[in-house]
Amino acid sequence: MFCNQCEQTTRGDVCHQWGACGKSPEVDALQDLLVHCLRGLSQVALQAKSLGIATRETDEFTCEMLFSTLTNVNFSVDDFINFVNRAIALRESLKLQIKATGNAVVESAMANFQPDSDTKQQIQQGKDLEFAFIGQSAKNIDIFSLKLTVLYGLKGLAAYAFHACELDQHDEGLYTFCHEVLANLDAQDKTLEEWLALALKVGEINLKAMELLDAGNTTTFGHPTPTVVPLGSTVGKAILVSGHDLLALKAVLEQTVGTGIKVYTHGELLPAHGYPKLKQTYPHLHGHYGTAWQNQTHEFDHFPGAIVMTTNCLMPPHQSYQDKVFTLGPVGYPGLQHTSIRDISSIIAKAESMPGFESECDRGTVTTGFARNAVLGVADAVVNAVKDGSIRHFFLVGGCDGAKPGRNYYSELVEKLPDDCVVLTLGCGKFRFFDKDLGNIGGIPRLLDVGQCNDAYSAIQIAVALAQAFDVTVNQLPLSLVLSWYEQKAIAVLLSLLYLGIQNIRIGPTLPAFLTPNVVKILSEKFQLKLITSAEQDLAACLS
Repeated sequence: MFCNQCEQTTRGDVCHQWGACGKSPEVDALQDLLVHCLRGLSQVALQAKSLGIATRETDEFTCEMLFSTLTNVNFSVDDFINFVNRAIALRESLKLQIKATGNAVVESAMANFQPDSDTKQQIQQGKDLEFAFIGQSAKNIDIFSLKLTVLYGLKGLAAYAFHACELDQHDEGLYTFCHEVLANLDAQDKTLEEWLALALKVGEINLKAMELLDAGNTTTFGHPTPTVVPLGSTVGKAILVSGHDLLALKAVLEQTVGTGIKVYTHGELLPAHGYPKLKQTYPHLHGHYGTAWQNQTHEFDHFPGAIVMTTNCLMPPHQSYQDKVFTLGPVGYPGLQHTSIRDISSIIAKAESMPGFESECDRGTVTTGFARNAVLGVADAVVNAVKDGSIRHFFLVGGCDGAKPGRNYYSELVEKLPDDCVVLTLGCGKFRFFDKDLGNIGGIPRLLDVGQCNDAYSAIQIAVALAQAFDVTVNQLPLSLVLSWYEQKAIAVLLSLLYLGIQNIRIGPTLPAFLTPNVVKILSEKFQLKLITSAEQDLAACLS
């Protein structure tokens, strides 16, 4: 196998025997087979679009399937075989519709590719396609590096677009772009500069995907407001919901009304408590349990109720607790029970059969809900605090958390910040310091939880509004971005920031393995992108 799409790759290079995430070589091969089938499907979908044939089902399917190949989403051979078969069925259905218009269907090897009916042969096909793609691209390693950047960024974009379409937020241009990238990923005539431009275009379209998701979330659940969230537990039966999917959380809350079951969030669902139409409508949304995704094996083992995984961040479960873990949507793992948000009766039954929390436990509180509306509502106070010197500098410290050494840097950085600095944070990277009491400056909290990783959109809007208030560019603000990355959504967000021309971003704990030294050099020269060093050294540089 060949997989270098996430931060935990073996020796910082590539996973070639077994995925560090727990992904088997067989699943890796089937994921590559699925992407190949999606590329052929996209070629046909683009022709269908040009003829006015409706492709919404294919559009949504393509985004969901790209999402399924993200790190820590789906580990199931059976699921990927089903996904491949459905991709072929959608492709052939579109072909029939094209032929019905009197037009000849696009001819290409990918558009006519047929997966074998035997599972072992499908796996071999995936491996062959994977290494053919590598071999085809290996003539220029820098172009191959940017080609992978484009593909991995597209996967992150597709994840956000999938969540947005769940909330009935769509953009035809976004879907067309995804198909165009997939259909032309094997292009041999693009220069290094053209592949870099395409990577930045992925960032541009990802910004649209995050905007759509923001619109879906705020329209459906209201604009987040600062909300105090208990970290402890209360007596009673319990369900824990992890991941990112607010709509899935809402389904769990709706179907547990009147059952006496308390619902807890985990991981990146902490910001859900800030949405008024969730917290105020469902008082049995009690609080937040646990921290970031990489701690789930210990945290899930001790949770006395049912557990629901709604998106990526699933780790291979331990046998001691796998019977109480359920998956939704594109998430899957062999042996785990998969269900639909339309009927979670099996999850409720499991929760009712378990002991639940037998005593109260007070572990303190945290505050979330500082999205753009909440922060911009006090923008005048923020601007005045900067002008009178009460606030010297803003730090955006966030992104994906992970298990590799070196991530204590982020907590050390926050702990060492002078008292006249404010931290905005988002993503699960905040769990390194989310429960720190940093106090406030003139009533403005020094630690502001903006939300999930996709709420980078909110953070960008905050930065743009402050820049306008000071009549400067974002790059001229007293603002430093210090980001942690782990998987493909983080790559998509980084590409969005680079598309916007944001300079001097610090990223860590390591550089992506798929970036060659020359590509890193180009990004460093063009955007002053930097690898983190030490908390002390970077802090001094940011405040100089």
